[in-house]
Amino acid sequence: MSNTPVQIATKCYHCGEICSDSHIRIDDKIFCCNGCKTVYQILDENNLCNYYDLEGSPGSTVLNPFNSESFAYLDDESVVEKLLDFSDAGMAAVTFFIPSIHCSSCIWLLEKVYELNPAITSSRVNFIKKEVRITFNKEKISLRQVVELLTSIGYEPKISLQSLEGYKNKKHNRSLYYKIGIAGFAFGNSMLFNFPEYLDIGHALTPHFKVIFGGLNILLSLPVLFYSASGYFKSAYQGLHNHSLNIDVPIVLGILVLLTRSIYEITSGMGPGYLDSFNGLIFFLLIGRLFQDKTYQSLSFDRDFKSYFPVSVTKIIAGAKRVVPISKLKIGDRLIVRNQELIPADALLLSESAQIDYSFVTGESRLVKKYKNEIVYAGGRLNDAAIEIQTIKHVAQSYLTKLWNSDTFEKQGTHHLSDLSDKVAGYFTFIIITIAAAAGIYWYRQSWQIAVNVVSAVLIVACPCALALSIPFTFGHAMRIFGKNKFYLKNIEAIETIHDITHIVFDKTGTLTWQNNPEVIFSRELDENEKIAIKSLVQNSIHPLSRFIYAHLENIPAKVVKDFVEIPGQGISGNVDGCKVCLGSPEWCGISPLRTKDEENSSAVYLSINEREAGAVKIKSRYRPGLKDVLAQLAKKYKLSLISGDNDAEKGYLSQLFGELGIKGRMLFNQSPHDKRDFILRLQNAGEKVLMIGDGLNDAGALKQSDFGTSISEDINVFSPACDAILDANSFRRLPRFLNYAQDSYRIVLISFGISFLYNIVGMAFAVSGYLSPLVSAILMPISSISVVAFATVNTYILARKMHL
Repeated sequence: MSNTPVQIATKCYHCGEICSDSHIRIDDKIFCCNGCKTVYQILDENNLCNYYDLEGSPGSTVLNPFNSESFAYLDDESVVEKLLDFSDAGMAAVTFFIPSIHCSSCIWLLEKVYELNPAITSSRVNFIKKEVRITFNKEKISLRQVVELLTSIGYEPKISLQSLEGYKNKKHNRSLYYKIGIAGFAFGNSMLFNFPEYLDIGHALTPHFKVIFGGLNILLSLPVLFYSASGYFKSAYQGLHNHSLNIDVPIVLGILVLLTRSIYEITSGMGPGYLDSFNGLIFFLLIGRLFQDKTYQSLSFDRDFKSYFPVSVTKIIAGAKRVVPISKLKIGDRLIVRNQELIPADALLLSESAQIDYSFVTGESRLVKKYKNEIVYAGGRLNDAAIEIQTIKHVAQSYLTKLWNSDTFEKQGTHHLSDLSDKVAGYFTFIIITIAAAAGIYWYRQSWQIAVNVVSAVLIVACPCALALSIPFTFGHAMRIFGKNKFYLKNIEAIETIHDITHIVFDKTGTLTWQNNPEVIFSRELDENEKIAIKSLVQNSIHPLSRFIYAHLENIPAKVVKDFVEIPGQGISGNVDGCKVCLGSPEWCGISPLRTKDEENSSAVYLSINEREAGAVKIKSRYRPGLKDVLAQLAKKYKLSLISGDNDAEKGYLSQLFGELGIKGRMLFNQSPHDKRDFILRLQNAGEKVLMIGDGLNDAGALKQSDFGTSISEDINVFSPACDAILDANSFRRLPRFLNYAQDSYRIVLISFGISFLYNIVGMAFAVSGYLSPLVSAILMPISSISVVAFATVNTYILARKMHL
């Protein structure tokens, strides 16, 4: 018996790789290289070693400490400007692609990177895209230092020419096409090389030719193995390295079984092998992956290109103000931006000054003061009197989309379908391997060749690709149909949320009321100066009542307003030619409310000039066409409530309308934005799933708090990142159909799940019984995915036609 000691492999504490020796160590922790040791020391010094508790050996190997000079190009301001998403008032934001992100520990550490340097204010990881968005104080840390910090902890950003030109302009990776071409070439030729032996019924083919054809088949299969199939091996290795069984593990097992058996048969002279099946398997798998990638690219393109946002801006054309779609703006256009409106593109400030809220961009709630000829950036919200700007960049439509999809406004909640899909994917590989092993043991008693065939077929045919495609394809097509009908959802998870809704809450002004041509009545005759003061004040606000008054005073000139203030739910004020003008609630204006019969079924806005009562403006609302029918349809399935920031002058009409429809929901008036949010919260605490529909200004808090917030948009820029959907006002009467269509789309996904499960059950039954060859399994796998995709596509369009969408 040998006395040679058994060498026990030592794994690196940081990355898990095998260490060649144990010389690089800290206490009992051994590292494979000085790079891994350095990363551990950085984390240990900053009390971030919980990184290792989330997942064993979560890091990537750091073979060489980085050379700081390699990032010297980041000192060039022109390069920095192209990389930054945003830069103003000392704050900057940047998005990096980091290939080494691979597990939950990576996410945890990258989102804790602010603890390594307090100049970094926030960081959010997009695990799917392997991206991290970092907001930092550029006066305290440079972009180069941010990159060096990330690199020092093992997460070097991939910065290339494409990064400087923007991720949206990246060309499609052609390597998949090359892999398909090589696999297809090998598949076709290996079949031709096998034909002589397949057709050699009389055994006339000499052994010499069999060896030649077999050798050629092996040579053809090598580039397929090492190049075309490389992606599956890398994915399976990463899964196993991270102690998880991903869906590529059984695929790789099937590939290895098929290849090993074929090479053994050829080299031993037992037969021609099945390398044509092996090459065909890889070919059809890659075709299926190309099909899936193409579909996801199509969905991604539609999500990024939000040219159909129902967001408009006020453009100055030949001295006149015109509302135009945001998608039609060009560089050099002059725009009017009102209080609480978003700046749609980087622009030059033409007004004397402005206060901008960049909290949507940076997360910092402080206001930034800008002066004439300074640059104001897309995504900022004006918090001041109306300003005039001139665009210097193309409209940042995709940037608005990024704001809309920001994690800041992401609602936390469970999605049953998504959870089901994730659970199935988690257990699927283990179940399939168990079935394959049991079938292999059973058939091995009769013939090891049959056993290998059965195991190969089971591992190949049982792929949950169809299951994984059910949700994105069904909901993705549904989103397209919603978009065509001017109902724009934030993401596909929104459809799943709609399915659970039990209570719908409406705002009144600008939501139930129509924003076109209301009747505006002044309680007394105003002189010319008073009309000018009122119009000057209301032109700075986007509140629906302000817009009504502004339209009514169409032919009255306006002046510059100083010290403009707008408090949602209370009113607006400012100085016009030295006069303090207040418009809003009685409390805001410091006067007593008026009560007359004429005020019934109307909203009253009170006016004071230089702190003296100056009357009121009564606005008789016109409710949206089809409102009664919409409420009647919704009341059949949902509880309905109404909350409004206006007074209760219209309570009588609305109570009568609700009573006629048998709606027992609550109606609350004089509600502040905080009151609206609290009302939503109380409903949720009572177990309700709430859909809130508002105008996006006073309702921002309620929209964010609700399970599904919908901002209704007419002809003003009231886009709010806090909402989950934007509903064009012209599509309001279609709201019941939209909700019904979302419910039916949910059912289509469940049916697609059933089809996918049925396919796998039937396929595995034939495979286990020995009636299914590996090649047929490889052909059936993409066909099953195509069938589910076709089912989802056809049925979503059929349902849309039935509902006249």
